[in-house]
Amino acid sequence: MPGDRARPVREAARGNPLVETPAGRPESTSPARRTRRPFHPRRSAVPALPRPLEPDDIRDDLQTYVAEQLGRPDGVLIIDDTGFLKKGTTSAGVQRQYSGTAGRTENCQIGVFAAYASTAGRALVDRELYLPKSWTDDRDRCRAAKVPDEREFATKNTIAAAIVRRVLASPLPIAWVTADAAYGQDNRFRRMLETSGVGYVLAVPKSQFSLAGPRIDMAFEQAPDQAWERRSCGAGAKGQREYHWAAVQLRPVAEYDQQDGVLIRQRWALARRSLSRPDEIAYYLAYAPLDVAVDELVRVAGSRWAIEECFQAAKNECGLDEYEVRRYVGWYRHITLAMLAHAFLAAMSAQAAEKGDPPVRMPRSSRSLWQKCGDSWQLTHPQIHAPAPAR
Repeated sequence: MPGDRARPVREAARGNPLVETPAGRPESTSPARRTRRPFHPRRSAVPALPRPLEPDDIRDDLQTYVAEQLGRPDGVLIIDDTGFLKKGTTSAGVQRQYSGTAGRTENCQIGVFAAYASTAGRALVDRELYLPKSWTDDRDRCRAAKVPDEREFATKNTIAAAIVRRVLASPLPIAWVTADAAYGQDNRFRRMLETSGVGYVLAVPKSQFSLAGPRIDMAFEQAPDQAWERRSCGAGAKGQREYHWAAVQLRPVAEYDQQDGVLIRQRWALARRSLSRPDEIAYYLAYAPLDVAVDELVRVAGSRWAIEECFQAAKNECGLDEYEVRRYVGWYRHITLAMLAHAFLAAMSAQAAEKGDPPVRMPRSSRSLWQKCGDSWQLTHPQIHAPAPAR
């Protein structure tokens, strides 16, 4: 990375030993810091700790790093949110709310995230903490958690739109944006993408109005059998993820789809039907360049699952959800550094793949006491070491 922009990342790589104490005061967890003698005015002054890294500076460097390591012309930006289960009521943004991570209403924080996916790899590249109205309407509570006074209530979709505009202004090469139905059904979110000139494939509910009719599911009920074709939307853990797909072109909207009277973009409606359970159908609206084929739209729709894999990897390998900070800035510091660590691992994996090295997989430890011995099974017991006799 060039010059000064590389400094925050280099400092982050060396480690940031600052965490928040229950009282909210930064305190070092470094062993050397804990054992150092108290400061005495007659002794030589102890060098001051470096200024804490600004999370937004690290985020900007993270986006540059991912662009250099994983950037490809057909890159996809994926929007989604995830929950962080918490106890108590003092952590910034916490309340009882629905968490997709838990699949139910829980006491949690919600973060809105963006991931970047390409043929080289995938990584989280942006984040924002969602603050419910129960927080933004209580300024004393916000000040106690060090929430900036200028931070006002914003819906998750508004936050997602701000993230998209920010990432589009970064060095990341982005051809597409995709998201689930919570974001895809928002007409303002789709219009923002159209005016930004980026293509999208967004999931929508079956009741979604579209240019094909009052409900998108009713439009596909009229599709002939020949319109459904078996296609793969990408590789999964068990092989290719194949479904029956149907796609239909929609009439253009001159205000957004034409330039000087010439059509430059095409609108689509897509449906994905399960092979084994034909009654399970997902629906999408797409906005694409004229030369894009249906297979490319299917690929973009399938790439949405990459952010779920990012969440899982960042939580399991980089501690994305393992924090005890309560204050607003503490959340951003922890989350952003965990994202940076995850991006580094994704870059190392991409470099190994380019060299032809096999993927490294950690062996799973077996906790079962059943062990195969020849033609029979034996029940083993963990070895217990007796304490050494005292002398």
